[in-house]
Amino acid sequence: MITTTTTTLDEHFILFENIPLIYARVPKVANSSVKAALSKLLELPPNEDCRITADATWRKGTKGQTSMVNACAARRRRSSHFIFSFVRNPFDRLVSAYNNKLVENDHLSPAMVHMGLEQNMPFDRFLEVVAATPDEELDVHLLPQSSILCINGLPVPSYIGKLEAMDHHWQLLRRRMLQAGLPDPGNLPRKNVRRSDLSDLPQYFNTERQIELGANRYRDDLNIFYRTIDPGVLARGEQQTIHHPIEPP
Repeated sequence: MITTTTTTLDEHFILFENIPLIYARVPKVANSSVKAALSKLLELPPNEDCRITADATWRKGTKGQTSMVNACAARRRRSSHFIFSFVRNPFDRLVSAYNNKLVENDHLSPAMVHMGLEQNMPFDRFLEVVAATPDEELDVHLLPQSSILCINGLPVPSYIGKLEAMDHHWQLLRRRMLQAGLPDPGNLPRKNVRRSDLSDLPQYFNTERQIELGANRYRDDLNIFYRTIDPGVLARGEQQTIHHPIEPP
């Protein structure tokens, strides 16, 4: 019999212990804002030394009100819990991670150092390293969203909004939660917002090779979450009307 070992690195789903709700957090997809909104659902405030945006807080700093579980544990609760998440244009998410983690920050995470990334390295070289690194060695901010949210290519959440339609999809989420008998998290606060639009994407993905590298690395994300939009359109940041969230059966 083959056994698998999971670690906290596999635990991407925030499980509420007192209400049937699970949030699948995806780094660089309004994660801090969503956590801030969900903190209103806690009956007791987190420990004083905990930041509400930190995974560690939701794992062990909420006085037992929440924990973090892996995708398999979340899927087992799919019939009893409302599970939601948000995704982002993979090209846009990659640029956001590059600017935030390699340019703005004064140090790199151990995982990024292990990957061979360097502060302020050219984006072209950064893209090549990410493209050549297997999922199991990627920093979580660069991990494909499909690797976080899916099992065998099937999404675990029953509601997946998109960052490109965040305001609209958040309001729809609030409605879905109320229909499920869950408390209302209220309006979404804006936390750690550093880029306001996609107008800078062509500066980063300005060759067919760059677009191809990004598209190949995040092929599953594109196929599962953005399959109706051409990768070149996404890489150039061309606006698309996104009316509906993804609501897998």
